Amino acid sequence: MPRPMSWGRLPHGAQQVVGLSSRFEPLPAAESMLPYGNGRSYGDVCLNDDGSLLATRRLDRFIAFDPASGVFECEAGVLFSEIIELVLPCGWFPPVTPGTSLLTLGGAIANDVHGKNHHRLGSFGNHLIEFELLRSSGEILLCSPQQNAGWFAATVGGMGLTGLIRRAKIQLRRVPGPWIRGDSLRFSGLGEFFALSRESDQDYEYTVSWIDCTASGARRGRGIFMRGNHAPASGRPPPASALRMPLTPPISLVNSPSLNAFNRLYFHRPSAQARDALWHYRPFFYPLDGIGNWNRMYGPGGFFQYQCVVPQSDAEAALNEMLTRIGRSGMGSFLAVLKTFGHLPSLGMMSFPRPGATLALDFPNGGAATLSLLESLDEITRSAGGAVYPAKDARMSAASFQQYFPAWRRFGEYVDPRFSSSFWRRVTKEPGNSI
Repeated sequence: MPRPMSWGRLPHGAQQVVGLSSRFEPLPAAESMLPYGNGRSYGDVCLNDDGSLLATRRLDRFIAFDPASGVFECEAGVLFSEIIELVLPCGWFPPVTPGTSLLTLGGAIANDVHGKNHHRLGSFGNHLIEFELLRSSGEILLCSPQQNAGWFAATVGGMGLTGLIRRAKIQLRRVPGPWIRGDSLRFSGLGEFFALSRESDQDYEYTVSWIDCTASGARRGRGIFMRGNHAPASGRPPPASALRMPLTPPISLVNSPSLNAFNRLYFHRPSAQARDALWHYRPFFYPLDGIGNWNRMYGPGGFFQYQCVVPQSDAEAALNEMLTRIGRSGMGSFLAVLKTFGHLPSLGMMSFPRPGATLALDFPNGGAATLSLLESLDEITRSAGGAVYPAKDARMSAASFQQYFPAWRRFGEYVDPRFSSSFWRRVTKEPGNSI
């Protein structure tokens, strides 16, 4: 396989790749290893500098599917896109999906991914029936909420550190077809966003917003709110996209002039205001999957993704302060996504989703200035009692991580002694805080 990297394409060290071809083969005799799916995590949670990565994409076999009940079982290296291709013609769909279909089932479990319907269905672990976990000792554990429940809770959102997920069984959700019907609505500020969220959560399964991070003054916090439901409809699906970034440009294509132009055009485009719109699921859920290697546009330095959640009680003030600081920095984001999380508890002890509002942003790697801005955003998140998503992170401090995830010491008891990651070593390295 090509040299492994995270989706943020940030500089990283060397690591040995061990390709797995069967879920029945034993783990290698490596001192430090980590499962690696399709590399769609943005930071170093999927990397293991100076260690080994267990490449799982060849663990791609379907095991069982019941079209009557929607119970589906496959190996951990199967992509969401491959699951959808099989089950959607039978009237089923993943119960929870993030913003890409190009992640593996094992990665979805390890990061307990969430989607546009968290306020209804929670995160991915809430729909996981069972999985098989292989430890470096050779022990095989069948884990579910009822059996080996502690291992289940540690592995869901456990960042691949408890062992190798070999196969998993999930409960799909019934859908009438590939179409989503709903509205796209411009809003003028964060207050209007939260009003739309409260209005929409009861009647719409999927809600999400794009925020214009370049807007300032009275326009700060403006954006576009999308809401929708699976709906019976007929039509021709959009053609498969042939767009791709063929190479990495010498400098980032995401800069102040391009951001200002893009955000202005995107906010004012005619389709931003539409009632009773009909979308195919691909552009609705996975708009960036249609642009191959889109992460190359940030240039050779890569980019930082930042996703936080802050409690609802402080959300408007905290997010407004974040947008203010981003505006002052001149480092805007065009992939700025805002939504609310619901109250259904996650089943993983290290899961990121929790009640509140979550904001996801991307920033070209500008070195010290970018890191300073992100630490400034962390200050706001910490003060509000929120958290930052490990799957998106490449730089949070150990102190921040340990505040965000107070169960980290208890989780450490489940970490396989021969499994590790660049992320885990970074956020547990402070004196007196080693596992």
